[in-house]
Amino acid sequence: MTVKKQVYNPFLPPWEYIPDGEPRIFGDRLYLFGSHDKFGGTWYCENDYVGWSAPLDDLSDWRYEGVIYTKGQDSRKGNLYAPDVVQGLDGRFYLYYSKDDTSVIGVAVCDTPCGKYEFYGEVCYPDGKIVGDNEGEYFMFDPAVLIDDGRVWLYSGSSHRSTTTKVKRNMAGCTVMELETDMKTVKQSPKVILPGTASWMTDAYFEGPSVRKIQDLYYIVYPVRNASGLHYATSCYPDKDFVHRGPIHSTSDIGLNGHTVQNPAYPTGNNHGGMVQLNGQWYIFDHRQTNNTGFSRQAVAEPVTIESDGTIRQAEATSCGLNGKPLMDEGTYPAYIVCNLMNKKVLPGLQWPFGKPYVTQSGQDDDRKSDYYIKNLKNGCVAGFKYFAFTGGTYQIAVTYRGSGKIALSLQEDGEAVAVVALPSSQNWNTATLNCNIPQGKHALFFTYCGKHSMDMLYFEIKKTEETL
Repeated sequence: MTVKKQVYNPFLPPWEYIPDGEPRIFGDRLYLFGSHDKFGGTWYCENDYVGWSAPLDDLSDWRYEGVIYTKGQDSRKGNLYAPDVVQGLDGRFYLYYSKDDTSVIGVAVCDTPCGKYEFYGEVCYPDGKIVGDNEGEYFMFDPAVLIDDGRVWLYSGSSHRSTTTKVKRNMAGCTVMELETDMKTVKQSPKVILPGTASWMTDAYFEGPSVRKIQDLYYIVYPVRNASGLHYATSCYPDKDFVHRGPIHSTSDIGLNGHTVQNPAYPTGNNHGGMVQLNGQWYIFDHRQTNNTGFSRQAVAEPVTIESDGTIRQAEATSCGLNGKPLMDEGTYPAYIVCNLMNKKVLPGLQWPFGKPYVTQSGQDDDRKSDYYIKNLKNGCVAGFKYFAFTGGTYQIAVTYRGSGKIALSLQEDGEAVAVVALPSSQNWNTATLNCNIPQGKHALFFTYCGKHSMDMLYFEIKKTEETL
């Protein structure tokens, strides 16, 4: 895989908010199907489904495919939640989705992966009754589909015990059912394969399954109850005997480098995503939180390695994701590609839970001329960017900021400062330059704000001024 320009996390344009991403390859393109959040929204998935795709040989060249399905295209009201798309046995493309405050799975169909989908129906029993439509049935939510050896498997469900839900269903965990080749009629009724729990303090299944068959193993990727990110389970069968194997990715790096739910490397929130193999390399796609809310989420991706025994080591959150290598040590980088964004520590391993820094934008939803920046960096807050391939030498790193105070720069989390610069007070975007020596190698850049007020950060420019002798 090659890229014609560098790829960041998030990999879509910063004005786009696509969570719950399911990556799918059709033909010579990678397609991303996901929910569609609204910047400034007050609930999940307020916008209609849109499509994005990129050629397999250049993951820097993402193309907007337009609106592919609207929430008014079926008779049930509600926002469109986490979809999945597969190519059916008849060659057509089937989009599966759930809607807010329902317990049914809708199906839409199209002749092309990212064309205009048309309502096809709802997943139903042979007698026409809709699966999940009656009180006491298993909760149908966040569908995932696998076609394996001519059989169609539909996975769905949640263990959410929210007292505010309007649908009174059995929140038992992840269920599976087999469908007929018409892609919507149940052949085998739902059964639980990954049980949930009422407790938040476990790594039991929560919601959002994503299913792949890799060699002889079936994988389910899903978020867990304790908010530690995406985990995975495997089985030799598509419909039974799944065993939890461990974490695969957390956009907050929970479980890595001493980070916990109380000490996250990035603001925490829900998660949902899936895996895809691109030119021999597997990637996990999911989303991160922005705008100091759970309702403006952006798509990110990281490479993962699947070992010969089927295990997957947890992927670290980075700024370079799909790039395939560290970013270059010269150029201008937007602050919104921050991968570690931490509040001040009040005790070892414990961050102050209030007044956190966050990524946001100016303007309104879909305003493509907005500023995209980090807001509310206060004393002790840290913004980290990983990773860069430094050739070694003397560098100037010019930070465009708003506010006052000073910045300390280090090459690793909690590392010694390699440079410090004062920030003259400015209510408009201003620039301050850090001068430092950075040795050859792969390094991160961690900016720590010090001051009585706060700072916003728009971008930074790396310029090499002298080679290492």
